[in-house]
Amino acid sequence: MVGTEPVSRHDEAIIFPLHQLADGTNNFSQDCLLGRGGFGCVYKATLSDGQVVAVKQLDLNGLQGNREFLVEVLMLNLLHHPNLVNLFGYCVDGDQRLLVYEYMPLGSLEDHLHDLSPDQEPLDWKTRMKIAAGAAAGLEYLHDRETPVIYRDIKPSNILLGEGYHAKLSDFGLAKLGPVGDKTHVTTRVMGTYGYCAPEYALTGQLTTKSDVYSFGVVFLELITGRRPHDSNRPPEEHDIVAWARPLFKDQRKFPKMADPLLHGRFPKKGLYQALAIAAMCLQGKAKNRPHIREVAAALSYLASQTYDRNNNVTRRNRAGPSASRVLDDQMNQDTTLSSQQEVHMSIHCQTNYVIPEVKETTWSGSPRAGRGRVCSKRH
Repeated sequence: MVGTEPVSRHDEAIIFPLHQLADGTNNFSQDCLLGRGGFGCVYKATLSDGQVVAVKQLDLNGLQGNREFLVEVLMLNLLHHPNLVNLFGYCVDGDQRLLVYEYMPLGSLEDHLHDLSPDQEPLDWKTRMKIAAGAAAGLEYLHDRETPVIYRDIKPSNILLGEGYHAKLSDFGLAKLGPVGDKTHVTTRVMGTYGYCAPEYALTGQLTTKSDVYSFGVVFLELITGRRPHDSNRPPEEHDIVAWARPLFKDQRKFPKMADPLLHGRFPKKGLYQALAIAAMCLQGKAKNRPHIREVAAALSYLASQTYDRNNNVTRRNRAGPSASRVLDDQMNQDTTLSSQQEVHMSIHCQTNYVIPEVKETTWSGSPRAGRGRVCSKRH
């Protein structure tokens, strides 16, 4: 993956004294505040040796409790990959719970997609593909472990950006070990963020790696279109991004209208069609019809590697082997829903006559249901 080298990390998480983190953040001052969410606040800190880090101070009354704190420490102490944020250490002092991460200077993907400041440049097409490829590579690492790790909360605010827009997944408090052996899924209390949860998970609590693939599909569609997963300020038929996109996937003449207006038409037509095909496959209503994240990551790596001239024609092609470019041609030229046997070995050498696999609707309305705990709550 093209991007900055991962920050060097310790073999084991360091236990930081509270006074060191308080000193580094000027006693957790507003001037050092990077962001605020349901879990608490994140601060920029400068340690005594001059190293700049990010410190997450958990809100005891927030959405991330002791269990999530322990899960995050354990997960990030065991999982090491260039597309996962590095955990340097933690602090437990009385009722204080703090996590110390590498500092990601470009913030989160959320910061670059929505509510941009007047002087902020929107992400260009190639950068969007690079970010998506990086996030997919991080998910691939999690899913391909001997015991898969299901992330459960992929969304733009959890994709952090380093120099050169190198993407890393963060916030592992909801991560859960996936099924092993003959088990097809794990059943758990439904958690996550409204708008990103896979329908079968929201309805039944049955969780698989394909649940993450659906959530990734929502994020990728968000990257392509610039739309939020749920936006009540739009017309009713456009409130939900997936419901809005579903009929548009069937008509290639409407594909250019799906692109983020902030791109101002500066995107490769073929690349847009390929990206929408990937999103549509991830958003299949039935989990078994979604691709493995491995195929998604390979396809996105290919898309991210392309360079274009001012007319958005490809000027350099990736020389990747067949694993990155297999049979998307066939899939995109068949008006059919993908079967589990077809599991989308995605090629990027597509023809011009694109037919996006139909995204089947489910009985789920996309809204939280009463009586099911935190069903994909509006967690930010």
